[in-house]
Amino acid sequence: MTGIFQTALPYDVAAQRPLPGIAPLAEETWLLADEAFAAQMAERTRLLAHRRAEVVAMRPEGRAAADELLQFVLDWLAAHGAGYRVSEGSVIRPDGVSVPVNRDDPLGTLGHLVQEDLCLMQKLGDEHVLTAAVLCFPASWRLADKIGRPLTAIHTPVAAYDADIARRVQRLFDGVRVGRPLWRFNVLGYALPDLHQPGRLGPTGPAGGAFPYLRSERQCVLRLPRTGACVFSIHTFVLRQAQPAAGTASRSMV
Repeated sequence: MTGIFQTALPYDVAAQRPLPGIAPLAEETWLLADEAFAAQMAERTRLLAHRRAEVVAMRPEGRAAADELLQFVLDWLAAHGAGYRVSEGSVIRPDGVSVPVNRDDPLGTLGHLVQEDLCLMQKLGDEHVLTAAVLCFPASWRLADKIGRPLTAIHTPVAAYDADIARRVQRLFDGVRVGRPLWRFNVLGYALPDLHQPGRLGPTGPAGGAFPYLRSERQCVLRLPRTGACVFSIHTFVLRQAQPAAGTASRSMV
């Protein structure tokens, strides 16, 4: 289990800003492969093999965007993915594992390629809707509860996500430009180190305990050029805390 832990965060948690807390991101720094890569990818492989129905979902309207996302990630890895070797039919990851490129299963292939969870949000009517995702490492939410739902419905249980923030986040998804992604992060105290934690623990985690693990998500929003879908990517960090802290409410955008 220790291999899933990172040793540090690549950003200063003291710099966290109020929701939505967004900043510009250089596209070449979009995806990360950190010191927990091999262990986290092994856990993703296990989940995709044994709990696929819980970690992969796609609505019919999300298929074209999922196909585009797979090619986009392959192109990104070929250009910027340190340690990756990309060919037409397969990709060798930094840990030496060869992943076949299955065009008939874009989300499953993506789940084996990168550490990030990847959610596709598409503008349907007035709001962006979650139309497809590979979500191996949820933090207190279930993909089955959110697939096919718009941003406001996705965030209904999050107390800090009021009507004003909902409007700001929708404007953010409307305004993100091709080639100019955005990013934010959250910081959460957790009682357990498990990466796959779909169950909601309440606004401050389990009652009455210290939280020995710090869990942080680096969340990015990127627009695909052809379908115009927004990609919401989540890179999960889990660190042991030297001094266990009180749990904090999730402030994820999805």
